[in-house]
Amino acid sequence: METNEAASGDLPEGTAILTLAPRLDTVASQALAEEMKSYSGKDLTLDAGAVEHLGAHAAQTLLSAARAWTTSGHTFAITPRSEAVDAHLATLGIVPADLMTGEAA
Repeated sequence: METNEAASGDLPEGTAILTLAPRLDTVASQALAEEMKSYSGKDLTLDAGAVEHLGAHAAQTLLSAARAWTTSGHTFAITPRSEAVDAHLATLGIVPADLMTGEAA
């Protein structure tokens, strides 16, 4: 996974951007959870544009992170999202809006 700070564009200044791996399975979700924890207290946007597989455990990890960011008052967003991400979320009964907080919602 790759990270950087938003320099300009549509994201608020200082928003951290984390580019997700193409395969988010059970093993990858543990690393993702640890990496996201390092951004606690900051606005965070996940780039899921290249994700080809989103497993149930990884989806739960994302839901948990969205709730944690909601309680912290920071923005959490997943954008862009690949068609595969949206399809896997739909299969799991998750609406993408459930994964957005703050101004991103």
